Amino acid sequence: MRRLLSNTVLLALGLAASCSSTTTQPAEVQPVPRILVFYKTSGFYHTSIPDGIRAIQQLGAANNFLVDTTKRAANFQPAILRQYRAVVFLNTTQDVLNQEQQTAFEHYIRSGNGFVGVHAATDTEYDWPWYNQLVGAYFASHPAIQQATIRVSNKAHAATRHLPDSWTRTDEWYNFRDIHPTVTVLATLDEGTYSGGTNGANHPVAWYHAYDGGRAFYTAGGHTAESYSEPLFVQHLLGGIQYAIGEK
Repeated sequence: MRRLLSNTVLLALGLAASCSSTTTQPAEVQPVPRILVFYKTSGFYHTSIPDGIRAIQQLGAANNFLVDTTKRAANFQPAILRQYRAVVFLNTTQDVLNQEQQTAFEHYIRSGNGFVGVHAATDTEYDWPWYNQLVGAYFASHPAIQQATIRVSNKAHAATRHLPDSWTRTDEWYNFRDIHPTVTVLATLDEGTYSGGTNGANHPVAWYHAYDGGRAFYTAGGHTAESYSEPLFVQHLLGGIQYAIGEK
């Protein structure tokens, strides 16, 4: 009886050891993605920039990504950029990066990271052809701030799937030049609903594309402070950021 009890105990210990050795290890916790909001201006300064920063910070807090902000071009170096999954150019204007910083940012995108351009991001770096292709177009002109209707043509993207087919809002509506042929247009501006448009029937206001190993999203909205408290626009911006991060 004593030998039988001893064998039973040994068998139980063996089974426990076997189970212990095959226990599945907990899945590795993925780091929370971090983005950088860059808002340097060398031309016109948009007074809505602080409103845009606050809106993006609130989006990060509510949607599990971290937000750093800077207007220092010196941060465009590999050791710093590698911390971020995406960089947002928030109403940047004119020449904001030198040659070395441009090269660092090109390498960053080629490493599989993302870019988001908001409004005046197309009024930026006119002498950098790579950037023109990344952002997707250059600013040409704009009429006075006024109400217009956006026609949402592609709802398969996180930035537009929540939007109505016809989206009427007030902003400063850019006309564009050098629109890159590889961009996928998400929404166009109906020039018949406002005055001052020059792009005609094909007047894109939001687009995205895969470019040079990375991902790029652009929205022409975001000139006004009020833009960053509009639920539809803020959700539109969130979808673009999530795409650039690689989550959508």
